[in-house]
Amino acid sequence: MPEAISHMLEPHSALYLDTRPHVITEGSGIEVRDEDGQSFVDGVAGLWSVTLGYSEPRLVEAATRQMNKLPFYGSFNHRTNDVALALASDIVDIAPIPMGKVFFGNSGSDANDSAMKFARYYHWSQGRPERRKIISHSCGYHGTTLAAGSATGLPHIHHGFGLDTGDFLSAHCPNPLHPSSRGLTDAEQVDWLMEDLENLIEEAGPETVAAFISEPVLGAGGLIIPPAGYFARLQEVLDRYGILFIADEVITGYGRTGSMFATTEFGLTPDIITTAKGLSSSYLPISATLVGERVSAALAEGSRQIGTFGHGFTYSGHPVPAAVARETLAILRERDIPGHVREVAPRLARGLEKFRGDEAVRDVRGHGLLGGVEFDPAAVGHEPGQFGQAVLRAAKERGLLLRAMGDTVVFAPPLIITGEQIDDLLERFTAAYHDVVDSPRLQQAA
Repeated sequence: MPEAISHMLEPHSALYLDTRPHVITEGSGIEVRDEDGQSFVDGVAGLWSVTLGYSEPRLVEAATRQMNKLPFYGSFNHRTNDVALALASDIVDIAPIPMGKVFFGNSGSDANDSAMKFARYYHWSQGRPERRKIISHSCGYHGTTLAAGSATGLPHIHHGFGLDTGDFLSAHCPNPLHPSSRGLTDAEQVDWLMEDLENLIEEAGPETVAAFISEPVLGAGGLIIPPAGYFARLQEVLDRYGILFIADEVITGYGRTGSMFATTEFGLTPDIITTAKGLSSSYLPISATLVGERVSAALAEGSRQIGTFGHGFTYSGHPVPAAVARETLAILRERDIPGHVREVAPRLARGLEKFRGDEAVRDVRGHGLLGGVEFDPAAVGHEPGQFGQAVLRAAKERGLLLRAMGDTVVFAPPLIITGEQIDDLLERFTAAYHDVVDSPRLQQAA
């Protein structure tokens, strides 16, 4: 057996643990295998992201061909590579907003960092340099870099890091289960949220706010779907105050919701869209920030004033991830993966809906191939956070890997999953759930 300890500084982990992490060594289709040879159904597609499943031959071949042809060329100083240029055109062809330019990075975090910088640059080029502040949701997740982490509204992302708070404002989480929303209709909740948002903007000074960033479905905050009418009203408020809207589609982009972009599903009209994960099915790191026409024009004008545009990364438009991304987009279109999602997603929704009404279940929600079951640990004698982790452990024993945000267990399988595989996933989850709720220890605690 390998040594017990890990010399790797593991992201999003409890660093005090002195045990070896769970090490995955192989993957095929919707399954992965660990170093002990045990197979698991990957119910969350790695990190919401392996949309085409593991070991897709066309993606492996695309990377190999490009490595043999041109393994790297950057994109600084008006010089780039042919693959990055072609990928930008591919994305413009499918974009859900009137497009200007596409900027390439390496992760969802740097895509959101870039979008927020672009928003500030936009206002600066229009003679409004004081517009610097960014509004995001108190439960939103936008990454962990200095700016993206500051916009992320989850306390554990902030603790210990001294993140910026002065230029980042927090709007109420649009969670229909929020205590302040109890007893309210969707319309009443939206009224309350918009009144609170306008108060936040007025208090900050509308002339200081650059942009509002939001996920269409708030993922790491607990798979929260805002109430009906929320985004339409939000965009009215932002337009009235001259605030840009950034749609964070790092999780939802490229088929996850049953459309190529959730922007279409939810009727959004953002100025900038950020994407990553599904762009390359996560086979190689790449992100794309889709910059709308008017923002692109302002960036160009700002560059004219300064003489250059001082933003970018060594690996912006790296040809090998770009080649894999081009092939990913080709597969999404040729196999109509969004259409497949629309076909099989109701099966997942129906299976999870069966848990509604159980004593330990507070809510069930989902959209496309995103699903969540929120548990009520107090109802069965558990402390907050414990029940979700117990279900994860039981699911792992049943050969199913899932994620939990507090006591909300989330599902985001590869988009290639079949109806029969969804049934198998649900059977494993159901068995794991009953392993927990029917355990003598839990019954004794209750």
